[in-house]
Amino acid sequence: MSAPGQHPPVLVVGAGPTGLAAACTLLQNGIACRVVERRSGVAEEPKALILWSGSLEVLRRLGVHETVVRQALPLNSASYFSGGRRIGRVRFGALTGTAFPRPICLPQPATEHALLERLLALGGEVEWSTRVHSAAPAGAGARVVLGPADRPEATREVAVPWVVAADGSRSAVRDALGVAFEGDTYDRVFLLGDGVLHGPAPEDEAQYHLTPDGVLVVVPLPGGGHRVFFDIAPDGDAEPPSDALLSRLLDERGPGGLRIGEVRWRSRFRVHARIAAEFRRGPFLIAGDAAHLHSPAGGQGLNTGIQDGFDLGWKLAGVLRGAPVSLLDSYPAERRPTARTAVRSADRQTRAWMVRAPAARLVRDTLMRALSSSGLLERRLVPQLAQIAPDLGDSPAVTAAPGGWRAGRALGGAQPGRRIGDVALVPVGGTKAGSLHEYVASGRHCLVVGGTSPRVDEAAGELRERAPGDVDVLVVRGPGGGGAAPAAGCDTVRLRRPAQGPPGRDWAIHVRPDAVVGAVAVLGSGWRAESFLRTALLPRTERSLR
Repeated sequence: MSAPGQHPPVLVVGAGPTGLAAACTLLQNGIACRVVERRSGVAEEPKALILWSGSLEVLRRLGVHETVVRQALPLNSASYFSGGRRIGRVRFGALTGTAFPRPICLPQPATEHALLERLLALGGEVEWSTRVHSAAPAGAGARVVLGPADRPEATREVAVPWVVAADGSRSAVRDALGVAFEGDTYDRVFLLGDGVLHGPAPEDEAQYHLTPDGVLVVVPLPGGGHRVFFDIAPDGDAEPPSDALLSRLLDERGPGGLRIGEVRWRSRFRVHARIAAEFRRGPFLIAGDAAHLHSPAGGQGLNTGIQDGFDLGWKLAGVLRGAPVSLLDSYPAERRPTARTAVRSADRQTRAWMVRAPAARLVRDTLMRALSSSGLLERRLVPQLAQIAPDLGDSPAVTAAPGGWRAGRALGGAQPGRRIGDVALVPVGGTKAGSLHEYVASGRHCLVVGGTSPRVDEAAGELRERAPGDVDVLVVRGPGGGGAAPAAGCDTVRLRRPAQGPPGRDWAIHVRPDAVVGAVAVLGSGWRAESFLRTALLPRTERSLR
């Protein structure tokens, strides 16, 4: 919270999906922020289309998932063709452990509008047509020169403790700091058209037609129409592709029988595979396209960026509410490896699209057929693209399990650094959640305590007394539901099935706002609530929205 007349403690540069996700997360955690954007409003260009499970889980925590899902088109599969024949297929919808088992298709502006409406509802606003002219560390914070995008003489300097750089691939903040943007640019030019296809176009499937001359990607759009996407050799042209060029490429690379009608949006662009050398430079946190650029393959850029915004948002809010500053060390430690994996995955897919040599194409097609027919392609590719199975055991925001802790016997398979598994619950008091994932979808820290002895209720009461009020405390009882009434302020559930916890032991689990297990403990004679809360790196003050 900032006092009247003071600049808010956080300046968010960029009001795309990443910046809006970060700002909404800060506001939900009681931290005021200022959001500036060089554009005059939400862009109308459709840009990114695909939202995977990981980003949809974030949008659920921010309270906008229903708006987004309602407008979107669910995708049920992706197919790959070579030489006019299908060489592989990936079916969606079988992903477990998430409320969003399949990707959805929705043009980026709709996601931005949903996040913007949430920002406004939380009391935030965006200063449009405002760009960063310079930025640099200053003392314990930063100094940033802001001004109208078209009037550099009307600039003003602001001092701010923290800056979120979510200002896109040409990030003014990243460039001002001199942070290297490492990687390459593909030697092909990419063409895109959104419009109406006539003929046997897919209704709920993404299709990849891999030809010796290049790729054709066809993706159905919500509300009708399709996106077509091609790569070509550089031709010196900088203008968007004409209808004639798009039609010719569709005839040459498509399955036949397809014809482009009205084209609503078209674009010509280069594709990059890049990642910032640093995701944090002192008070500056770099996120989204400012931190990583991907090929469109797999639809990873938008999804990684939204998760960047949420991750840095809850961690920065925690620090501003008294958590150790070292919590922010986990932002680059966790998100940069995740982004690097996403960039490499998209790069591998893109290079597989662009294989030209006949022998290499034969190897690729044979391998694709084998992986597809065995189901291995689906089992490996979909969880990777969904981004819901992080391995953060080495993160500074995760505490290793004590000796003797057996994740396989713990509630939800609780293992520090991993997303907690889902468990069916029966609400008893304070909550209506019918599952553990539904309970932790709040986007808040959760302290989950369970077992069979009276020590469980004592521990829950101690945690409730010492933790901030917006940290949830959940008491989990066995299927019989026995035991004393929980301490005031605690939620209580019982398990639908037995054997979902270490047998004969009482335990506590810290679930972070991103549903990752931060710490676990056995409630033995040496357990202390104060020590457990310190390992959880929780905020130390109540949140206060203005």
